[in-house]
Amino acid sequence: MAATTDQGRLAGPLSVSVANLCRRLQPQVSARTAAGFAEVLRRLGAPLQVAVAGRIKSGKSTLVNALIGRRVAPTDVGECTRLVTRFQYGTVDRIEVVFTGGHKQVLPFAPDGSIPAELGVDVSRVSHIEAYLTSAVLQDMTVIDTPGLGSLDAASVSRTEQLLGAAQAAESADGGDELDETSRNAVAGAEAVLYVVTQGVRADDQQALAAFTAATASREAGPVNAIAVLNKADTIPPESVEGSGGDVWRAASILAEKQSALLRPRVADVLPVIGLIAESAESGNFTSADADVLRQLAALDDATLETMLMAADIFTSWDCEIPAGTRLRLLEKLDLYGIGKAIEAIRADGSITAGALRRLLLAASGLDAVRARLNTVFAARADGIKAAAALASVTALAHSSGDPAERQRVHDAIEVLLAKPEAHQLRLLEALTLVVAGAVDMPEDLAEEVLRVGSNAGVDEQLGMPGAARAELAAHALERAGWWRSFASFGATPAQSRVAHVVHRAYFLIWQQLR
Repeated sequence: MAATTDQGRLAGPLSVSVANLCRRLQPQVSARTAAGFAEVLRRLGAPLQVAVAGRIKSGKSTLVNALIGRRVAPTDVGECTRLVTRFQYGTVDRIEVVFTGGHKQVLPFAPDGSIPAELGVDVSRVSHIEAYLTSAVLQDMTVIDTPGLGSLDAASVSRTEQLLGAAQAAESADGGDELDETSRNAVAGAEAVLYVVTQGVRADDQQALAAFTAATASREAGPVNAIAVLNKADTIPPESVEGSGGDVWRAASILAEKQSALLRPRVADVLPVIGLIAESAESGNFTSADADVLRQLAALDDATLETMLMAADIFTSWDCEIPAGTRLRLLEKLDLYGIGKAIEAIRADGSITAGALRRLLLAASGLDAVRARLNTVFAARADGIKAAAALASVTALAHSSGDPAERQRVHDAIEVLLAKPEAHQLRLLEALTLVVAGAVDMPEDLAEEVLRVGSNAGVDEQLGMPGAARAELAAHALERAGWWRSFASFGATPAQSRVAHVVHRAYFLIWQQLR
């Protein structure tokens, strides 16, 4: 049962337990640490915070717009693309520019409804942007758009690190009840990551994702709180991917599977998506006028149309009754792949409506699958993700304290909480994080098993037996519980033993649930 706080609704029983721990400890710690706990409580009551990360030009902002359902994040290079922007729910649409000193300046949206590309302020003094939108999607999830990795200037790096919690600032010697920089960094940051890659995925994307650990509130990105998308899937030449059969989407799916192997275990999955088409279909950017232009194109003879769809420059420059500017605008919304898909649908059904075309384009974009995965990986596990991130923040706050007695008091309270049966999910998340990060070296087959048990929601998936009968699942859970207990006692190193005891208990609890 989710409880409410002054700041909002807690995600579930684990978040409630961590919130109660913070409240109990506040009178027993220094004013500075207590202020940090207050911020942890505020974050626990807020929607899950998901950072969208990736290299420059990967189409992150376009994907953000698609997820939110509005063309609000600027996609052209400008001041805003060098800043962290937090999109969150508000009863009134507004933009707040937050300066490094803490003060804010309210700005209007641009005439097209997006954040202005140029802010008219000294960007070197800006911490980040807060965008409040009346979008239902943002009631359960705050989306953090980040500057592209790989080509950030030093100032952008600093701003990103400060907001997302990567900066290892020196501990302030000042007391008082205000949060100092170290404490702010300990509780700042997103709790989950959506990592964007493209066809040109680089071998060091795994390291880049690891470097973005800061976006997960000082926790490692892993299969519980991170997924990746292969954006711009329509730009993949199918002939370059073996087994695609000449199909663009099949080629993208095969490449996504390969990238999933490269980025595992830091992400739960890699899914193909066409962010541009998704943005146009979801944000209202695809109009009935666009559908009319597509109908005109569909009426062209096969040879002309085939030639025009060979390349973007040919499509816009070919001698045709449809004005070149009109074709360019359509290309900017759908690209050649989307235009081709829409024309196929029109030729198959001449009476298809603009609304039906929009739905067809949305389906072709792959956005629905991404949203479903977001719901599986993030929304369904928000309680565990938020509680684990909050505990990590509480631990970081205690470690930054100069009082050994205070550190011990917080440590003991956390151990008491984790000893409770209902908190075992947090132990499992902790064990999974240690294995994923390589902090505990496990044989490959056992590491895969820890990954499976810790990162899946359904019992049959946790046991690696999808669709199996309940009795069969129970027997297997009991058998694996016994195996892991024996391994913890006789075959494991001390570090492995700690993980093994957690996995043993996870299997035992599954068996109890299935009996």
